[in-house]
Amino acid sequence: MIRFLRSFDPDAIRLLIFDLDGTLIDSRLDLIHSINAMLRHFGRPELAGDVIAAYVGDGAPTLVRRALGDPVDEEFFKFALEYFLGYYRLHKLDHTTVYEGIPEVLAELARPLNEHPPNGVQRQMAVLSNKPVRPSQDIVQALGMGDYFVRIYGGNSFATKKPDPLGAETILHETGVRPDESLMIGDSSIDVLTGRNAGMWTCGVTYGFAPQTLEEVAPDVVVERPGELGELLR
Repeated sequence: MIRFLRSFDPDAIRLLIFDLDGTLIDSRLDLIHSINAMLRHFGRPELAGDVIAAYVGDGAPTLVRRALGDPVDEEFFKFALEYFLGYYRLHKLDHTTVYEGIPEVLAELARPLNEHPPNGVQRQMAVLSNKPVRPSQDIVQALGMGDYFVRIYGGNSFATKKPDPLGAETILHETGVRPDESLMIGDSSIDVLTGRNAGMWTCGVTYGFAPQTLEEVAPDVVVERPGELGELLR
């Protein structure tokens, strides 16, 4: 079910910026396995999957720091982060899949808004993740979505991460689209805050990793399944 919490005109949207984990892809198992591999390597007890999933969203350094209980030894933390990133680099596609319905939604959204080109207006789409940029790009390409996005940026693409608006503002500048013609789509309050901070409209998806955080920071519209993104912007 699509729920509008603040009214806007979907037909006016010319740019869609998607979060990656929990929005386009279900990467939960590979992240859980990679964190627990890191914990085992350093002699720490493994964590439950739900606990690790709740730590996802603020980037790899924060994920590792949370999993380790915020260690004070920065040298140890650096080694742990490097181990996690190396393990995840090798195992990032063991279980990760595109959410059911997302390929069809992307294909639909890539069509001109007007059915009679050259008058049709082409929506542009981009990915802005807090996951490091290289695995973000590799996953998007490997899962067959690369051709849909004009930009794929990660958590180390800029000096700051979401919810700082720098990444979103960069995409707006590079595509030449105004904030009020743009929609940030993600599964957590981090994505909603990013869109707000950039002056964009925001869409929260409840099928991802952190739907409970959407109650803390409400988006402009909420969708419960991937196919509703196509219905929203059809």
